[in-house]
Amino acid sequence: MRVSRTQAAENREMVIDVASRLFREHGFDGIGLKDLMKGAGLTQGAFYKQFASKEDLEALASRRALEHASRRWSDAAAKNPKDPLGAVIAFYLSAGHREERMDGCPVVALGSDAARQGSDVKASFEAGIREYLGLLGGWVGDAHGEDPDGKAMAVLSTMVGAVVLSRAVNDERLSKQFLQAAAESIQAGQAADRQRGSAQ
Repeated sequence: MRVSRTQAAENREMVIDVASRLFREHGFDGIGLKDLMKGAGLTQGAFYKQFASKEDLEALASRRALEHASRRWSDAAAKNPKDPLGAVIAFYLSAGHREERMDGCPVVALGSDAARQGSDVKASFEAGIREYLGLLGGWVGDAHGEDPDGKAMAVLSTMVGAVVLSRAVNDERLSKQFLQAAAESIQAGQAADRQRGSAQ
């Protein structure tokens, strides 16, 4: 039976959504096209009508996952406009987010995989990382003329690294300590910046 253009477009979007979650759970090389398409309720044959290659899908799914992650950051920040960074830290450096294999941060789940992929996948990650940095820059910047970019990079590196390490160990206590130490380090840095600002 022939699929309408509208249905084909909907199927394509569904495959991208499903792939964005399954890639985060299994890695780019940890799941094949047959299982990806099965996860979307479609046959493997339908893949080639929608995508040029698996790498094409990897790039699109990465972009989708990073857009979703940025929206989560914005939503968390909007719930606490007085302390948007604190709100994002609370959700990102939580045990709940650590356990979100399919819906968690794609940089944590796929960052090392992305480093081994082609330029299209890396471009998707770069766009998403720049979005993260833009959000963080608005929250960590201050009124004293300092460039917030370096601070934003340090905060992002700390947050991503903490979740990666917390997922990599069996010891639950150690896992939580990575998350807690990262949150405390970022908050201490912010407090020190505020103190310097009030002293000037």
